Amino acid sequence: PYYVDLNQDLFLEASLHSSDRNLVLFVDTCVASPDPSNFKALTYELIRSGCIKDSTYTTLNSSYDDVARFSFNAFSFIHRYPSVYLQCELVVCRKNDYSSRCYRGCMSRFKRDAGS
Repeated sequence: PYYVDLNQDLFLEASLHSSDRNLVLFVDTCVASPDPSNFKALTYELIRSGCIKDSTYTTLNSSYDDVARFSFNAFSFIHRYPSVYLQCELVVCRKNDYSSRCYRGCMSRFKRDAGS
């Protein structure tokens, strides 16, 4: 566990351990929950499909492509839940493959018109 005060900036880093230096790491989705075994019921989205959902979420620069860094303000789920758990999905792509998921950023889905 990592203990922080409410509204304190929380900094996170994920790194890819591989001998292949031509890989890039991308934070696709991070969801918070008061229950470490249930990320479906009561949740809060920080980032979803590369789209930032929380105004305090910030992508931080890294000198390395295989390291993803970000921060957000610590929060709580009402006062009944003393802990917040994170579940993040990261994507690994080939460096300089600009058609890959890592380089496309926010992927908001639009509804198609079914027509008549």
